[in-house]
Amino acid sequence: MLVELSMVEQRYQAVREVIDSGDSITAVAARYGVDRRTLHRWLTRYANGGLQALATKSNRPDTCPHQMDPVIEARLVVLRRSHPRWGPRTLRTKLREEFEPAPSRAAIYRALVRHQLIIPVPAKRAKSSYIRFERSKAMELWQMDVVSRIYLTNGTQLHCVTGIDDHSRFCVSAQLVSRATAKPVCDALLLALRRHGVPEEILTDNGRVFTGKHQTKPATVLFDRICQNNDIKHRLTAPYSPTTTGKVERLHRTMRSEFFELATYDTLEETQAALDAWVVTYNAERPHQSLGDVPPLRRFELARRGDELEVIDGDYAEPDGTLRKSLRRNVDDKGRVLILHYRYHVGNAYRGESVSVSLNDGLLSVHHRGVLIATHARRHLPEDDVKFTDRPKALRASRPTLGDVVSRQVDSSGSISFAGTSYRAGNAYKGQLAGVRLVGDTVQITIDGNLIRTHKGRHDRSKEFGALAMPHGKPRSHGVA
Repeated sequence: MLVELSMVEQRYQAVREVIDSGDSITAVAARYGVDRRTLHRWLTRYANGGLQALATKSNRPDTCPHQMDPVIEARLVVLRRSHPRWGPRTLRTKLREEFEPAPSRAAIYRALVRHQLIIPVPAKRAKSSYIRFERSKAMELWQMDVVSRIYLTNGTQLHCVTGIDDHSRFCVSAQLVSRATAKPVCDALLLALRRHGVPEEILTDNGRVFTGKHQTKPATVLFDRICQNNDIKHRLTAPYSPTTTGKVERLHRTMRSEFFELATYDTLEETQAALDAWVVTYNAERPHQSLGDVPPLRRFELARRGDELEVIDGDYAEPDGTLRKSLRRNVDDKGRVLILHYRYHVGNAYRGESVSVSLNDGLLSVHHRGVLIATHARRHLPEDDVKFTDRPKALRASRPTLGDVVSRQVDSSGSISFAGTSYRAGNAYKGQLAGVRLVGDTVQITIDGNLIRTHKGRHDRSKEFGALAMPHGKPRSHGVA
């Protein structure tokens, strides 16, 4: 009859066999199928504690010098329950102000998991694999945007014109408006410029309040005119690329989680007052993780320009009340700028630089970084003053010549293919259906009936018949499997 022995009985038999038989430990361990070092441990435990010491016990050490202090852990739990949106890094910064030394982020994370105050997440991508771009100092670039879905207690929706300094993460604009149209957005921009100074560049998306470049009839909007008058380079993101303005988008997320989702107010004025107080805390007190847990003000104050330059409105008026028109030009390799088909000398020292040219009462004034560097008498006709604009000629819509037209798709490089030759249409028209007409020895490209490009014909004229015979292009060939 077979009898199953417990683990303690088997260990006891092995110990007794070593003591009673006098056999070597190596031989006894081989008979029981264990390592000799294991049998040594059984002998030591039996000698110190008797039979009950042979029972299986936890390998957990009796003491743990790295265990979190109960006082610190209790404080951690209180902080997390008071501020559910604070993560391990923020909680460590707060604990470091009260305790020395403070526990590590990993220890705080494990404590939050133990108390079921955080849900464990799978391992994320290593931070070293991310590439983050930022300017080298403050006031080099601002990112600006408009965030919506902000509500009062009665359900009225507000919008917020936001701006953040690319280097310091300093919030330069958080202005609430009832309607996100051109005038309120530009008023918020002017307020930010007067408060914090004039940056070198501003980065925005392609919204109509920021640029008129992609409109049916391209024009220089008020936001662009303010940038031109204050010698600010206005940069635009690629269409459908919100990650380019990722810093201001991250500011929106923080504003929602730490302010807009926590309380609502009855009026716009009350909301703005509370938001202004939150911005002060965000800029001057709240530690920012991307800056090494220091407030944005620590970086921003190193390069603040204050009131060094006068902020000029988009519709700047001269002392006599007349509006001054302004545009930007790049100085060519001979130190000149081209204005309405006439060249004006600026100076060889400014070759390749961007300058601002304004027109007032027949006098052209050229400014570089807000400093007047040249003046010239107007050489074009007075009736051509209406053409004094930065409107892009290539995008200006006009009526095409009538004639046979074929359809071609604009590819990912902004070009169309006709008669085996590629003709440029423009990146703004990627994926759209374009019309192609032959007019003499030229090729006209239209979008929605509007002429956008005219090219000198470069294709083989013998292939025109075949191209015109396929008005919708050559069908794609499918390979045989």
